[in-house]
Amino acid sequence: MSSLTVLVIDDEPNLVRSIQFSLNDQNIDLHAAYSGNEGVKTFTTLAPDVVLLDLGLPDMSGLDVLTQLKDHSPDTPVIMISAHGDTRTAVKAVKEGALDYITKPFDIDELELLIRRCGEQQRLSKELRFLRSKQRHTQRIIGNSHNIEQLREMIEQVGNSAAKTILISGQSGTGKALIARSLHDIRFNNAPFIEINCAALPEQLIEAELFGAERGAYTGSVQKRDGLISLADNGTLFLDEIGEMPLPIQAKLLTFLENRVYRSIGGGKERKANVVVIAATNKDLKEAVDAGAFRADLYYRLNVVPISAPALSERTSDIALLVSFFSEQFAKQEGCKPPIWSDDVILQLKTYPWPGNIRELKNLVERITILYPGQTAMPKHLPNEYRQNPTPPKTEDSNYSSVVENKERELILSALSQCGGRKGLAAEQLGISRHALKRRIQRLHIDL
Repeated sequence: MSSLTVLVIDDEPNLVRSIQFSLNDQNIDLHAAYSGNEGVKTFTTLAPDVVLLDLGLPDMSGLDVLTQLKDHSPDTPVIMISAHGDTRTAVKAVKEGALDYITKPFDIDELELLIRRCGEQQRLSKELRFLRSKQRHTQRIIGNSHNIEQLREMIEQVGNSAAKTILISGQSGTGKALIARSLHDIRFNNAPFIEINCAALPEQLIEAELFGAERGAYTGSVQKRDGLISLADNGTLFLDEIGEMPLPIQAKLLTFLENRVYRSIGGGKERKANVVVIAATNKDLKEAVDAGAFRADLYYRLNVVPISAPALSERTSDIALLVSFFSEQFAKQEGCKPPIWSDDVILQLKTYPWPGNIRELKNLVERITILYPGQTAMPKHLPNEYRQNPTPPKTEDSNYSSVVENKERELILSALSQCGGRKGLAAEQLGISRHALKRRIQRLHIDL
């Protein structure tokens, strides 16, 4: 594990020494500044991974320091340190860009956990920025696993080749359309990218949609219609779910792939189109050929340059990076802060089989971002199917003590959820001491 650089900006030397002593870890490199001006100068030269910033500094307010830090490096996570009873200002700081806040006196274990989570989030953000700058055309393909590195190399190689027919195969939700778009962007600067889902149209319409139709060619054809092949001329035609294309249309498509010549429905004149054809399927086309559901000659014509999209279960090391990417995306869309994903949650997500692949993961991240913005996502926040030990269904219990315990457990979990898993804040909200809260958690066997 690489070292985590932490800058503490606080005017209390005893507190700073206490933090340094408590976080005496070879993987945490802690630096201190005792005023706002000193903190800003140290921040610009040190470029820390995480900042602990006191709200009450001798020379300027913590909010003013926060503004200067964010002007210099908007992405560096800042955790505010507030005195007891000053939570209103701390909440204001969070609204102005701080990632979180803790109240004195705080639990050092809780602080260390928060620092490490912020550091991990910062690491993932840096990794995303690096991937985006590394390869402009394949920056949409998020991940750094071996499978994804191979996929990026394949996309770059094929995109820079003269290949005119490409077949992308992979399970549903693996990002085949994203691969097709990346291939197009490598090949063309300003050219049409025309997409059609072969499973979305009935046989009677798909031919007209692809090849076009003359006026009066069929019932309801009151005017001439240009097909998608014509619209994709000098660009890319993306045929998604090619395995669902009806057999009669497959024959006409094969003719077009052989020489890039076609006829519209009802037309007597042959037309040419200079089109790169990218087909995608979540089926095993070889099995479809054996079953008579797909033409063998079309399969061999399409399978000139095959590209395989790996399933998410084959690249679980990318899950943390994908979660971070989608969290930022949906947080920006919702106008909120992204949730902080605990290590336990990421571990559970890595053990899930992901039948819906990246599409399913994206939907889950959107759900958590909407329901728990800016909070720490814990295993209990996940839907039951994603948890290794799902919550058993509730049963009615006439025993009075059990009813009281269930209500007590419900209140504690609710307070912890609202406070992002921070026991100190949850205890304050419940009106009990931190130690009393810990005893109740142990007595009620609450699994955090």
